[in-house]
Amino acid sequence: MTLRGPQPDVVLDAIFREARSYNGYTDRPVAKADLHAIWDLMKWGPTSANQLPARLVWCVSDESKQKLADACSAQNQPKILNAPVSVIIGMDTEFHEHLPELFPHADAKSWFTGSAELRAASAFRNSTLQGAYFIIAARMLGLDTGPMSGFDADKVDAAFFADTPAVRTNFIATLGYGDPATIFARSPRPDFAKFNSIA
Repeated sequence: MTLRGPQPDVVLDAIFREARSYNGYTDRPVAKADLHAIWDLMKWGPTSANQLPARLVWCVSDESKQKLADACSAQNQPKILNAPVSVIIGMDTEFHEHLPELFPHADAKSWFTGSAELRAASAFRNSTLQGAYFIIAARMLGLDTGPMSGFDADKVDAAFFADTPAVRTNFIATLGYGDPATIFARSPRPDFAKFNSIA
């Protein structure tokens, strides 16, 4: 049974109002089954023509987290090293090769063939959407995230995507069970009138 209509406050709080970005985590481990569970939720989020351009690298070993930290700012390095999991949300600029399988309703591959610029823009836009779905899926499963910039994308690409040159880094995030002592005071959010208009 699919729940339609407004959701109870406890759900809205878990996804948005009370959820936070964490700088550190408890010692509670994250199982590999949890990573699969996150993917099995986030893959259902909509992308244009079902492109699904995101390519995730789940850094669970100390070696992989160190390799990622070496490409990040000094401020972000300890966050990555100390998190149970650090995740690279990459984007495949040749996603169109998979469209005959993922979007069989039309010849969608032809829409992107011959235009690297269009593919790059679409891969960035839609993998960013998938990154948001990653955050929401993790929260719905009781986990917390710490999405961040503050890294050298070329270094991350060289370290993790050297064998898949069409894949580029979009952003990174930590994943685990958040330690409340590591969050800042809640930053303000504007009301509707400040950043919105109705045309």
